[in-house]
Amino acid sequence: MLFSKHPRTLYGNAPVHEVICQLRFPTILSINNTEPADFQEAIRDAFPRYVKRQEAAPPQLVGAGGPNPQLRQAPPVSNYNFLSADNLWKLNLTQNFIALSTLRYTGWEDFAHQLDKPLAEFISIYKPAFFERVGLRYVNVISRKKLGLEGTPWADLIAPAYTGPLQEPDVREENFLNCAADLLLKLDSSCQAKIHAGPGRLKAAPNAPQDPEVKFVFDMDLSMGGQLSCTLSAGALETLHAHATEIFEGAVTDTLRNAMDPQ
Repeated sequence: MLFSKHPRTLYGNAPVHEVICQLRFPTILSINNTEPADFQEAIRDAFPRYVKRQEAAPPQLVGAGGPNPQLRQAPPVSNYNFLSADNLWKLNLTQNFIALSTLRYTGWEDFAHQLDKPLAEFISIYKPAFFERVGLRYVNVISRKKLGLEGTPWADLIAPAYTGPLQEPDVREENFLNCAADLLLKLDSSCQAKIHAGPGRLKAAPNAPQDPEVKFVFDMDLSMGGQLSCTLSAGALETLHAHATEIFEGAVTDTLRNAMDPQ
């Protein structure tokens, strides 16, 4: 089953590598044109570090439908980065979105608490009309070595929906050069999930050496679209988190679940 009703469980050896929450809104030009000093002051206790990055915007088509359409380079987009003192939490603000990400995910309640004040201050200062997309992404990286499962096939750890070919007995796991599952699922009337799952070797950074261990990546990108009132954003994230729990629990077998040290 893709979705499990297994009770939500906290794991001592949870495989979550990074969690990202992004809320997109109609363009607010003042964010791009003026550094967000008031916003920084409101969140500076939790995010004392600040970096501004200029990112290239995609070119714009000018004169579409006319005799001489042209691609024109759009002005760069300012991406304001606010980081915690230990650099493990990062808040991004641009003219189109606000996002929170962390490499130290300890649980949903802690993550939601870290988002509460920045999101409330953003809404108070910039007054977005609504949110066009609310997204919650979990990047899980499962290491058999870390869990004491070396030698256990992925087919015994991950559900058949994501390991179909690896379940076949006539091909050894190491003979698969690529074996990934990519799904786009409608979850309810307003939510969907984009899932990538498969084994592979990772790099800690673009120029870092490749990790020799084959790990299993289970990447869930859940989102809710439409014109969502700002007052409903917290409820939308709770809904996405509930969907994420059902999907993750449906993806892992009891063997993997027990190795992750359920609390």
